[in-house]
Amino acid sequence: MNADSAAGERNLGEQPISQLLTEHGLRAHDLVAASTEQITHKMVARACKGRRLTLNTQSKVLRALNLATKKNFSLGDLFNYQP
Repeated sequence: MNADSAAGERNLGEQPISQLLTEHGLRAHDLVAASTEQITHKMVARACKGRRLTLNTQSKVLRALNLATKKNFSLGDLFNYQP
C-alpha cells in the first residue's frame, strides 16, 4: 500500500457535521467552549474535514455539538462513516 492510498482511507471528505455547524452559526471554538470534556479545535477541524476519527473522539465531538445546540444529534447525523 502506498502513501496515497493510505491517506485516501483516512480522509473521507467533508462530513455532515460541517454543514450542521454552518446551519447553527457555530465554529470549532463554540464546541470546544461548550464541551465538558477534553476536546480541541484540531479534533473539530478533523471531524469536519473527514479525517477518520476514533469512536471516542467522535462521541466527544457529538456531545459537544449537542450541548452547543441544545439538540440531540446522533453519530449518524455528524459522520457518514463508522470507525
